[in-house]
Amino acid sequence: MGTKEEFRPTISCLLLLFCVGCKCIASELEATQTATLKVDASSQLARKIPDTLFGMFFEEINHAGAGGIWAELVSNRGFEAGGLHTPSNIDPWSIIGDDSSVFVATDRTSCFSRNIIALRMEVLCDDCPAGGVGIYNPGFWGMNIEDGKTYNLVMYVKSAEAAELTVSLASSDGLQKLASATVPVAGTSSWTKVEQKFIAKGTNRTSRLQITSNKKGVVWLDQVSLMPSDTFKGHGFRKELISMLLDLKPRFLRFPGGCFVEGEWLRNAFRWRESIGPWEERPGHFGDVWHYWTDDGLGYYEFLQLSEDLGAAPIWVFNNGISHNDEVSTAAIAPFVKDVLDSLEFARGTANSTWGSVRAAMGHPEPFPVKYVAIGNEDCGKKYYLGNYLKFYNAIREAYPDIQMISNCDGSSKPLDHPADLYDFHVYTDSKTLFNMKGTFDRTSRTGPKAFVSEYAVWRSDAGRGSLLASLAEAAFLTGLEKNSDIVQMASYAPLFVNDNDQTWNPDAIVFNSWQQYGTPSYWMQKLFRESSGAMIHPATINSSYSGSLAASAITWQDSGNSFLRVKASNIPMYVVFGGGRRFLCLMLLAPLQIVNFGSDKVSLTISATGLQASINALGSNATVLTSSNVMDENSFSNPTKVVPVTTQLGNAAEQMQVTLAAHSFSSFDLALAQPKLVAEM
Repeated sequence: MGTKEEFRPTISCLLLLFCVGCKCIASELEATQTATLKVDASSQLARKIPDTLFGMFFEEINHAGAGGIWAELVSNRGFEAGGLHTPSNIDPWSIIGDDSSVFVATDRTSCFSRNIIALRMEVLCDDCPAGGVGIYNPGFWGMNIEDGKTYNLVMYVKSAEAAELTVSLASSDGLQKLASATVPVAGTSSWTKVEQKFIAKGTNRTSRLQITSNKKGVVWLDQVSLMPSDTFKGHGFRKELISMLLDLKPRFLRFPGGCFVEGEWLRNAFRWRESIGPWEERPGHFGDVWHYWTDDGLGYYEFLQLSEDLGAAPIWVFNNGISHNDEVSTAAIAPFVKDVLDSLEFARGTANSTWGSVRAAMGHPEPFPVKYVAIGNEDCGKKYYLGNYLKFYNAIREAYPDIQMISNCDGSSKPLDHPADLYDFHVYTDSKTLFNMKGTFDRTSRTGPKAFVSEYAVWRSDAGRGSLLASLAEAAFLTGLEKNSDIVQMASYAPLFVNDNDQTWNPDAIVFNSWQQYGTPSYWMQKLFRESSGAMIHPATINSSYSGSLAASAITWQDSGNSFLRVKASNIPMYVVFGGGRRFLCLMLLAPLQIVNFGSDKVSLTISATGLQASINALGSNATVLTSSNVMDENSFSNPTKVVPVTTQLGNAAEQMQVTLAAHSFSSFDLALAQPKLVAEM
């Protein structure tokens, strides 16, 4: 595609995090603390932040994918979850009728060689109950079926004699029918693919899929899928959840784990080959770390497609022959190395290459731009990690010299003893500790590989299911990453998603069930950092008797003009527009408290900005505040916006200005500048 130059106005953003320690006041009266912030917004001291600084990490945990962003409604659609030995458990499928009317068992008669289990259903009754007997699938804690929407059924059937099935979408007790169709089955020994569209006549959030018959006989079933027709870009993703990801403007997507990549045992590790090709042929696997089955409809190809749909650079985390409990020796690692090289050819190879042709057959002839890979996950220090790592590193460097490779070993405090382009840094801790870790990379060597903070979060006692307190400590930590972005190249929160019915790990950024979703305060906090990637950072100095509890960063960022023109056309207060855009100085402030019982002191902050090349237009300036009445407040399905940013006009905006910070708050002050001169060279 061709490119063209366009004028883009500069936006200067100052991010200040303010934390007031708990102070005992005998009178218990509200106190106001004071602080001064000085920002040098001149171009001479500015430094560019990496374009990739803030992105996302997706792991198949908490049913984030299966029963989450992947829109498949049927759980265990191929009857494979019970294992290869038959008869096997078909959970969550259940029987409609009793053992005198229907007999259901798995066998090994599937037409698909990679997933050979099928279901044999024998109707025993001559005079079956009204509605018939058969099986039903409740999906992932109930299927969300909505009035007027279309759902696509695909399943494979066979019967030696002619039969007739009724396929229905029904309420959890089967009494309310939302859609139904009769499916004739020809008497033949061959499998037949059945496709049927359903248009729902009614809404039920906990529906089920039913397959029943009134006719005595035997029918085999396999690979039963039900998908809503309206998925994100038609790629199979749940639209409302992907919309929340887009709002964060991620610059990269790390996938598919995490521990999910490793497995408790290698036999249960994620295998990319088994997750590509037609969905009916994917065997699925049991994720033994997070203890649930995935059909792998959300596979390697879909992760690459999701990265493209999000406009994010894909970061492929692959297994390096090591799980939590077993390892492949370096002497025997060669097949694993070849497997990874094949995975890269699948992503990057031409449509005529061996594995690139498989990708092309799946609908994507153009290569995916994989430029980052992580060699394992949290495996540093294990017996064979270093030896295996070097085998992968050397082979990938030879075949794909442009790919950046990420080591599992932390290089923030001492040099690595092996070559790497980046190294992983993971931190899960309490809010006070994470707040104090904002200077973690201050003393890190500026030579050698860059840091990838691929997993960070406040968790356990003071995190709840996503508290305001957690988000404030995380924001403080991120300002430290911004200031050290000459050595920190990437950062992502973890985990990203949790299905409300599988709270294996809390907290998370986004909580959902079959039909609802909301962002935790940590999600909204990340939204306030989404402009940082590719921005310019400036010096910011805080003077206060409480300076040990303060953190600040100042950035300059650019935005294209189109959205601003739309704002202007919507009768928003007038901004001076130059070349299709507006110019801002934005000041972000955070007042996190380090312990749960923080006091309620407000802070009177004096802001002094120098080096600006334009005057400030108070008319177009505003303030955005993330706060709540209690530092442990959380969002919920019943109150999803309890802790969200609120924006108001900032009438006293000026180069020298005073603002009052609410206790327990994260505030953003956007100061519109009246002239088109650039604050810093981008």
